[in-house]
Order: sequence, then structure tokens, then C-alpha cells
Amino acid sequence: MSLRLEQIQNFKGRYPFQIWGLFFSEMWERFCFYGMRGMLVFFMIHQLDFTEQQANLQYAATQAFVYAFTFVGGLFADKILGFRKSLFWGGLLMIVGSIFLALDPHKFFFFGLAFIIIGTGFFKPNISTMIGDLYKEGDQRRDAGFSLFYAGINLGAFLGGYICVAIGKGYMFSSLIEEAYRWNVAFGLAAVGMVISLINFSFTQRKLGPIGLHPGHPQAIIKVKPFPKWAEYLVYGLTLLFVPLIQIMVSKTQYTDYFMWSIGPLTLVYLFYEISKLSSSERKKLWAALIFIVFSIFFWGIYEQSGGSLSIFAAKNLNDSLVGMRVDPNGVNNSAGAFFIILLAPLLGLLWLWLGKRKREPNTVIKFGLGFIFLGLGYYALFATRFFSQNGISSLNIFTLALLVITFGELCLSPIGLSIMTKLSPAKLQGIMMGIWFLAASYGQYLAGLIGEDMAKVKETSRPVESLLVYTEGYKTLGLYALIAGAVLIIISPLIRKLMQEVR
Repeated sequence: MSLRLEQIQNFKGRYPFQIWGLFFSEMWERFCFYGMRGMLVFFMIHQLDFTEQQANLQYAATQAFVYAFTFVGGLFADKILGFRKSLFWGGLLMIVGSIFLALDPHKFFFFGLAFIIIGTGFFKPNISTMIGDLYKEGDQRRDAGFSLFYAGINLGAFLGGYICVAIGKGYMFSSLIEEAYRWNVAFGLAAVGMVISLINFSFTQRKLGPIGLHPGHPQAIIKVKPFPKWAEYLVYGLTLLFVPLIQIMVSKTQYTDYFMWSIGPLTLVYLFYEISKLSSSERKKLWAALIFIVFSIFFWGIYEQSGGSLSIFAAKNLNDSLVGMRVDPNGVNNSAGAFFIILLAPLLGLLWLWLGKRKREPNTVIKFGLGFIFLGLGYYALFATRFFSQNGISSLNIFTLALLVITFGELCLSPIGLSIMTKLSPAKLQGIMMGIWFLAASYGQYLAGLIGEDMAKVKETSRPVESLLVYTEGYKTLGLYALIAGAVLIIISPLIRKLMQEVR
């Protein structure tokens, strides 16, 4: 017998039991995604002979399209597929893309990435929306639930982010895997992670009741007239037809500029059309959501140096000793933040609950502001690595400490951002708003690539000392910008809270 929505939402304790199934599906999907992401810049420079500037721009293009397609995935999920079918379709596309990369990452690099980009767009926004549906409107436990879910995201990011690039570079299992096949195995592991994710979700969905069912289903939460079956098949067909187009657009970074200059304005036009049909109260909440979205672009533009300039910095300017252990500095760069989130996210979630019961929990706007403050302090710590260097090679320990500080910033902003999108959005627009949240991350990735490309103008033949000075000076500037943004956000918090009305 299928569970009713009221039965699911009237759970006892801190977390609904369904969150654990979604936790593990997201964990393995993130293993696939972050495993791929962590390899991109290093692979492009050392296997495809890209320059550092090219690699930064290429990385930005790939990530920008990944997050831009979350809007498309959210739109189709809301209108036609539903969250469950969208998730399965996205997962299958990611598996196909990872298999192509595993077969020959040099030959099928952009073709495989095109599948992964589109697949992530269908998968990513919808599982986050289903988490929101586990809670009643106004449930104070929602932020804690998203913080726990965020730990699942980062458990996958930690494992995939370190293991895949470490295997590719020969830091792990080098005696078992021939050098010629290391990158094949590394990309192949991403496919294995995605298969596990879909198998897990096939069991989890039996406990979700009406959550995630496609529009028009008799038991769906939102009662609407169903689309004809051919519309669903049309979505699948158009997706496959778009793969070659996305391959071309990703491989030619100049197309990224055209895409980013058009998708944002078109999305806003569509959103304003949807807003015009809402009540005054709902419109004010969406204006508040848009303020959070705009600030998140700047946050991710600074934060996402991790996959671009910091990947180059780790390879060129860091030793491989972390608290006395020999480790891959690129693997640490890709996975340390996720490791810290695994440790801190549940504790921070419980802290929000504890403070909430005593009516002392910081409101969402203040949490966002604190996210920028910690981000700025973390980038000042990255700047400080120059003071712990010898001949341009700095301490991996200090670098990792900086990632710890940055992680506090991410925990104050990202899981809370997922939660606030579900709180401020009317039910019929939740998938779209979650997609716009990730579209903002797309613009952040795009901005991050431009920033990284500017820092990469240091000559690649220059000595490590010169590279260290250029990159750390850039990180100091980014730290200052983050601190200013945090201060502005805190100053205007009364205005934003007024727009949010009863939402806290």
C-alpha cells in the first residue's frame, strides 16, 4: 500500500526515514560527477595538451553547461516527466557518458562529457526537490534535513574526488593498473557509481508515496491534466538529438559566451511570465529568492576556483605531505572540502535545531552573509600559503586548513540555499526555481573560469615562485570581494526578511 503524503510528513524524530535512501542515491551520483570533475583540468593539461588558460576556460564551459541544464531538467520534470522519471533518465545518460570516457577518454572526451552534462541536468535538481517534499510547510527541521542530505552529497564527492584523480595520476593502485589504462579505469569508476545510485533509488521510490510522481498521475501531489504519452517520448528523443550539439558547444568555448548571454535573460523572461500569474504574497517571496540567487552567483564564482585555478595551483605549487602522509595534492584539493562537510554538516544541522528551539538560530539571510565571510577568510588563508613556501612549493597542510575555513562558508550557504528555494517557491514552480538556483551556479562556474583564466596568464614556463605569487595575490583579491559581499548581505537583511514574510 502506497504511503500518503501526510504519513510521510508526520514523521517522528529529527529526520524522515526516506531521506536516507535519497541520501545514498545522491551520494553515488556525486561520486560519478565529482570523480569526473576532479579529473578534468589535470587531464586536459597533461593528456590533451591544453594550455592552463584553455583548461580553465574549458572547465568553466563544461561546468556552466552542467548547471545550466539543471534548469532544463527541472522544467521538464515539473511539466512532463515528474521527478522520478527525470532522475532515472538523467542517471542513464550519465552512465552512457562515463562508459564512453572509460572506453577511450582521449577520443571520446567531449562526446562523453555531453552525455554527462545533459544527464546531470535531469538528475540533480529533482532529487533535491523531493527532499523538500518530505517536510510540511513551516517545519523547522527542514534545514537540518538538507544539511544531512548535503553530507551525502559530499560523501560521494569525497570518495570520487580523491579516488578517481589519484588512480589516473598513479597515486592509487599503480601496481595493479597498467599506466596506459589508468585514466580508463578512473573514468569507468564514475559509471559504476551511477549504476549503484539508480539501483538504490529503484528501492527508495517505493517508500516515497506520491512524492516525485509525474504530472497527471492519479496520486500526484499537484493535480493537473496529464500530458499525452508521446510528449514524454519526445523529451527522450530531443535529449539524444541534442547530444552532438552540446558536444560542439562544450568543445568550442566561444559558444559558452553566446549561451550564457542568452540563457539567463530568456530564463528571467519566462520566470517573470510565471510570476505574473501569482498572488502578491507569492511574488514577494520569489523576489527574495532572486536576491539569494544573485548573491549565490558571486559566491560560486569565487568558491569554484577549486576545479580550475586551485587544481593548477595544487599540481604546481604544493608538496604531497599532509600531516606526515604522502597524498596526491590534486586529490586533496578535490576532496578535502567534501571530507570536512561529512564531519561538520550533521553537527551544524543539530546546532541549527538546538538554536531554533531556543529561538536564537540565525535567520537565512544572516547564514548567507556568514557564508561569504568564511569564504573570504578562507581565501586569505590561501594567500598565506606564500609565507610557508620554499622555492615556490608550499605546505599542503596550510592549503588544507584554508579549505576547512572555506567549508564553513559553503555549509552556511549551499544546503540552506536548497532549503530556501523550496520554502519560497509555490509548489507548481519548485522544480523551475530549483533549476534556476543551479542555473545561478552555472553563471558562477562561468565567472570562476574567467577569473581562473585571468590568473593563468602567468607564463607556464615560469618558475614555481612566480606562479605562487601570481595565484596567491589573486586569492587575496577574491577574499576581499567575498568579505564585502557578506557585509552587504547582512546590511540589507531587514529588506530581504520583509519580502520573505513568514518564511524563516
